[in-house]
Amino acid sequence: METPITQWLDQQQVNYRLLIQSKPTTSIEETAQERGIDTSQMVKCILLKDMGNQYALACTAGNRSVDPKKVRSILNCRRMTSVSLDDVEAITGFKVGCVGPLVLKRHMPIIFDPSIPNNSTVTISSGDRRAGVAMELNDLMALCVPIVADISR
Repeated sequence: METPITQWLDQQQVNYRLLIQSKPTTSIEETAQERGIDTSQMVKCILLKDMGNQYALACTAGNRSVDPKKVRSILNCRRMTSVSLDDVEAITGFKVGCVGPLVLKRHMPIIFDPSIPNNSTVTISSGDRRAGVAMELNDLMALCVPIVADISR
């Protein structure tokens, strides 16, 4: 299986492992089970925007939740809310549930909660509901250069 994310990782010569699922999934728990991993190894990405349409990708470990108020404070924005599910693909280039911190359609701040570095190997979406990408956290951090700050509840 090849996706824009795996193609880009190949171009960057980054080591990764494709985690093929037997079926598309719709929840973090179901996805972790299909991939044979713990939810804490997953990088969950939530697309947020402020009142002036400034976007940010807030990322936590899969077993945590993003606190938009903390993201707002870090970016010095007024009120941050989740982007409408109908708008996610137009903004990121990926369907809901397939957004990761790489190969985004538009530039935006990416914020990683410190809960993510608890694992040396993490998984992100491959851009396809039927597979994930396992890679070293250090490689992911070098590729997306996130702001690291407490953004979880």
